[in-house]
Amino acid sequence: MLNRREMMFGTGGLMVAAGCAESVNTLPGISGVAGDATSAINTPEANMRSLVRMTASLDPVDCPWWFNGTAYMIVGDEQPLPIMKFEGLEIYWMRKISAGEFELTGGTCTFFRDLETHEFIETWDNPLTGKTVEVMDAVQGGRRGRGFSYSVDGIRPSVMKDKMPVKPLQLEWSFARDTLWMHNQTVYPPGMPPPRAQRQTMMVPKEAFLDESIRALPATFSSTVVMPWQRWMNMGDRPGHLLWHASGAKLETINDLPAEFLARARDRHPERLTADPDFGADTAATPH
Repeated sequence: MLNRREMMFGTGGLMVAAGCAESVNTLPGISGVAGDATSAINTPEANMRSLVRMTASLDPVDCPWWFNGTAYMIVGDEQPLPIMKFEGLEIYWMRKISAGEFELTGGTCTFFRDLETHEFIETWDNPLTGKTVEVMDAVQGGRRGRGFSYSVDGIRPSVMKDKMPVKPLQLEWSFARDTLWMHNQTVYPPGMPPPRAQRQTMMVPKEAFLDESIRALPATFSSTVVMPWQRWMNMGDRPGHLLWHASGAKLETINDLPAEFLARARDRHPERLTADPDFGADTAATPH
């Protein structure tokens, strides 16, 4: 949802600006019985088009995702320690650049909740330092020219498209019964500090996938992200890192968000309720 704009939790998205472009093979990996779905992924162009439908929409419209999950501290070989819940919105907008390329822009708005009560939290007692710290909402976003280029040549930050090597788009598609799913991983700009990785699975009913009239597929996702400590945790140079696990679904509009979350987002970060790259150019504009 970028830091890929350093988007989710201020360090990286849990969801959608992702894609594996490590293989020299331009065709996707396919597991299970694809059957009549093969035509939607058996060429580089069809593969990319299917990714765009899963991620956002073939049309330039807001595509919001709602998610929730749990964050863990990882220190050495100790047992992972769950520390808080989170709930968020990532919202995406795909703009067609050419027959073989789209640009994705987006934004994230994430709030943290107490591990036990699930209430929104403003402060947090750090179990490793023993100190109480102020919790910062995770908000980030890009605008036109600061998103990601999606093409048959892979997924690259728009501002670095000409500086990163071309690596043909390679995805992993799996089919079973009435469901298909796609494995991929986040593409990070070079130079970001480790540890940093995301592995994600997006799922959709096969029947919807086969319906070419559906421009934005009703997908769901699950994702695991490894990231450094957040700055506001005040961890200093303590060894260790964070692990985030989240699941969620693409919505039709932001009005499908849970009422409590939507009210909080409108109050605190209303500008994050649209990913329209031209939002703000007209002062009278309002989020969709």
